Amino acid sequence: MKRFKTISTAFIIVIAVIFGCNVYYIISLYNSIRADVEREVMTAIADADLDELWIRAKRAQAGTSEALEGRYGDGGGTRHGETSVYQAPDGDMVATTRHPDGTVETRGYVVNGQSSFTNKFIDAVSQQFHGIIDPYVQVNVTVMDSVLTKRLNDRYIYPSFISSEVVDSVGKTVLESTHKIPGQYDEFTYCFNPKSGLSYHIYMTPLTRHIVSEMSGVIITVFLLMVAFSLAFWYLFHTVSRLRTIEEMKDDFVSNMTHELKTPIAIAYSANDALLNYDTANDPDKKTKYLIIANKQLKRLSELVENILAMSMERRKTMKLKPEEIQLHSFVDEIVAAQRMRCDKNIIINIDIAENVVIKADRTHLTNVLNNLIDNAIKYSDDHVVITIIGDNKGLSVKDNGIGIPPKSIPYLFNKFYRVPQGNRQDVRGYGIGLYYVKSILDKMNWSIEVRSKEGVGSVFIIKFSKNGQ
Repeated sequence: MKRFKTISTAFIIVIAVIFGCNVYYIISLYNSIRADVEREVMTAIADADLDELWIRAKRAQAGTSEALEGRYGDGGGTRHGETSVYQAPDGDMVATTRHPDGTVETRGYVVNGQSSFTNKFIDAVSQQFHGIIDPYVQVNVTVMDSVLTKRLNDRYIYPSFISSEVVDSVGKTVLESTHKIPGQYDEFTYCFNPKSGLSYHIYMTPLTRHIVSEMSGVIITVFLLMVAFSLAFWYLFHTVSRLRTIEEMKDDFVSNMTHELKTPIAIAYSANDALLNYDTANDPDKKTKYLIIANKQLKRLSELVENILAMSMERRKTMKLKPEEIQLHSFVDEIVAAQRMRCDKNIIINIDIAENVVIKADRTHLTNVLNNLIDNAIKYSDDHVVITIIGDNKGLSVKDNGIGIPPKSIPYLFNKFYRVPQGNRQDVRGYGIGLYYVKSILDKMNWSIEVRSKEGVGSVFIIKFSKNGQ
């Protein structure tokens, strides 16, 4: 048992370490996914900014062609050049601007070694157009909220609210949000016009819910594994604890039974020794006395052996019963006649069974069952014992006027090695296997048994010749 505890403790420590590592990796995974999602959000904001910019450009085109020609783009009357975009053979994105004076400006954009429409390239293009359009057509934050929602949905991000506002380089709000901003939100800042220092401040639903949904498979799997491990260990410890208790009870039983076997053997040996070594032929009374002593002890020894055999019933799963037709009244009367011969108490046993009642059962085992019930009724009664046995085609009951059974003990009465606590009373011997044997045999016969008892009044054991008691 000590080794088992050591190994179990080691396993628990190992599982706790593994669980701790899982928590660490889940947190790391969360941070990694959050970084990816935040990049996706920033990319979506950049895309949404371009969408909103083109919408304003169409509005500007409808209002005045000069806005798109860029005559007043930088506020100083300088005309902007035409910008074109293409992808170089190496995969990088290249933006080319042809100025009115004939000069050409070429810029390439590479992020982490990979080309991307959604990185610095988009920033450059958007900044070029913002310089043209912003002075003439004001940013529309409502449109920005709408197109940003669509861009996020395209990336499978579904915030419940989005609210945008425009601030300048010193943090002063230029355009306030048209939506109410709740108490909990994630905030993103995107500078869309560096020359003017204008930036979007985006307020949106916290990303935690989205990230957790992305990780739901991992989290649920780890949780189920931990629940499975916990239940397995609980069941293991529960089973081991129960087996340990049974093992201790079994050890006590073997120890007590060994002591009990020695007593009748020693007494019977002494009585026979006296008959052999002393002149008892001339003393019939002494001879009879010694023979009665030997006979009683041999009977006691037989009962103890029967109890030991009963204990092994659990291991005899392949045992086959030999049912036969039994006339119940004569069968019970024969058992009762033997029990009445016990001279240690004043015993009255009444039988109320019709002569024509016939049942089908294993005679040997049914005999042991009734002997156990009657023997218990005698042991757990005072000096004056009254037992009533009533039977018919449906069942059989054994009622006594004994000390009764506490209600809390009745559910455990048929458990192996269980004995009803009797306080300071030491005159009742038992090993907790008689009723276990009774229940085992009746189950094998597909019969049932129930107990009704009241302390100080007596008990009645009811055998029903069917499993469901009908």
